[in-house]
Amino acid sequence: MEKEINTETLILNAAKKVFMQKGFGATRMQEIADEAGINKSLLHYYFRTKEKLFDAIFEEVLSQVIPKISKVMTSDYTLFEKIEIFADTYISAFQKNPHFPMFVLHELSSNPEKILPRFKNHLGYIEKIFPQIKKEISSDKNIDAEQLIINMLSLCIFPIIAKPILKGILFNNDENKYLEFIEKRKKEIPKFVINSIKK
Repeated sequence: MEKEINTETLILNAAKKVFMQKGFGATRMQEIADEAGINKSLLHYYFRTKEKLFDAIFEEVLSQVIPKISKVMTSDYTLFEKIEIFADTYISAFQKNPHFPMFVLHELSSNPEKILPRFKNHLGYIEKIFPQIKKEISSDKNIDAEQLIINMLSLCIFPIIAKPILKGILFNNDENKYLEFIEKRKKEIPKFVINSIKK
């Protein structure tokens, strides 16, 4: 049983790496088997199709973010507390899966019919926070709930996608300085967003 779990984990890690590098369309099952160091028949024993393997990877990554965010967004936390947790959770998840945002953008461009249903299944929490946003935003700020959510997502995602540029230009290719910047980012984003909407 333990061997089966280890083999499945090995396959999932290999598939994640290949999918993130090449995208769904260009990835072949043989490449995943090679990356995992197993034969193709064993790969098919665990995951019969590339689609099933893709689904498993996508669900695994989303499961690191969505349940926690959904629970927070439907809780009794104040709007500002939710913004703080939102930024910290998303950036932490992207740090663990740095290729995921670019991978999603690529798949949305080339295979929107494959990606969109998966997000629709998971992002129901967004609409649940709209009434609270509309209630707590100062009337003179003139910002929609939809704009606020997109602003927060964009502020979280960009430093991860643009890591090579930021690290090379702002931090002289120093990984530690970049990581320090990302940790500060978890605090700076909520501060920036809250100041922009505070009554």
